[in-house]
Amino acid sequence: MSTISPKMMLDTYDLYPKKSLGQNFMHDPNALEKITSTAEIMPEDTVVEVGPGTGALTEKLAEKARHVFSIELDERLQPILEERFDATQNVYLVFNDILKTDVPRLVGHNDFVVVANVPYYISSAIIWHFLEPDRRPKRIVMTMQYEVAERIMEQPGNMSLLTVAVQFYGTPSIVSKLSPAVFWPRPNIHSAVMRIDTHAEHPVDVPSAKAFFRVVKAGFSQKRKQLKNSISGGLQIKSKVARDLIQAADIDPQRRAETLSLDEWGALTRSIASSEIV
Repeated sequence: MSTISPKMMLDTYDLYPKKSLGQNFMHDPNALEKITSTAEIMPEDTVVEVGPGTGALTEKLAEKARHVFSIELDERLQPILEERFDATQNVYLVFNDILKTDVPRLVGHNDFVVVANVPYYISSAIIWHFLEPDRRPKRIVMTMQYEVAERIMEQPGNMSLLTVAVQFYGTPSIVSKLSPAVFWPRPNIHSAVMRIDTHAEHPVDVPSAKAFFRVVKAGFSQKRKQLKNSISGGLQIKSKVARDLIQAADIDPQRRAETLSLDEWGALTRSIASSEIV
């Protein structure tokens, strides 16, 4: 079945891509190979695949990994995937919403790698889902809208909450740009293969990740406002207190959140934490 295109597979089962689920099935062999090689899967590895679709990428992952947990939201695809992997003993099909799936519990004590080809409208939520828990994947390899990948790579001056989060938890890199032609149906945008190698330790000195993100989320809560106003509103403290704490971190209170570096967010977190606000 592996040589059959996604369109032919869906036609066989009288199915069609759902626009509401943002379904675009990757079929190009070179793109599939690029993603597989980027994941650097070892024979002992456990892989969590998000969005197997009709199983083209799943097949390649199963050739490399010890275990592949493929998590698919669309239960219409269950007959296709079950037929395709009925005799593949290292593939475990899970039909569930990834955002409602307890991945660490699913994989047990194993370290794991995430490979995801998902609808672009939930790519940010999925990144958060994997990075926020105490147990994170060794790396994430994910296809996403090229412009989103570019935003994740931004430097101080044009940072976003997602940019800060990804760079706090890991080292991101854009591995390649994908043409719309590698998908069916063809999307109207170019895609990127992004790799995120997670950090073993936090890259900045902060009391905790929880405290750090309370401060960062407060800073971005009113992005267009000066930092002293967004921190004041986000943490529900007086404007003068916010200003003094920001100055104590050697940061100009009139700056805006997108201009701060990771180190500056760390300094601001330490300053605010010293007052037991977070």
